[in-house]
Amino acid sequence: MKMSEVKEMTLSELGAKSRDLRKELFNLELQKASSQLEKPSRIRTLRRDIARLETQMSTLRRTPAAKS
Repeated sequence: MKMSEVKEMTLSELGAKSRDLRKELFNLELQKASSQLEKPSRIRTLRRDIARLETQMSTLRRTPAAKS
C-alpha cells in the first residue's frame, strides 16, 4: 500500500483498514509460531502498512477540518 493511497482515505476507512491488517498480522504471527508461514516478508510489509495508516490517522486527527 502506498502513502498516496492512504492519503485519499477517510478517518473511518483508515480505522477499518488498520483493523483488517492487524487481524491479518495476528494470523501470520500464529502461523510463524507454528512454523507454517510461507512468506515471512509479508509480516514486515503488514507492519509498515499499519504504521502508514496510523501516521495518517494521527495527522487527520490533529487537523481542525477532520474534527467536523
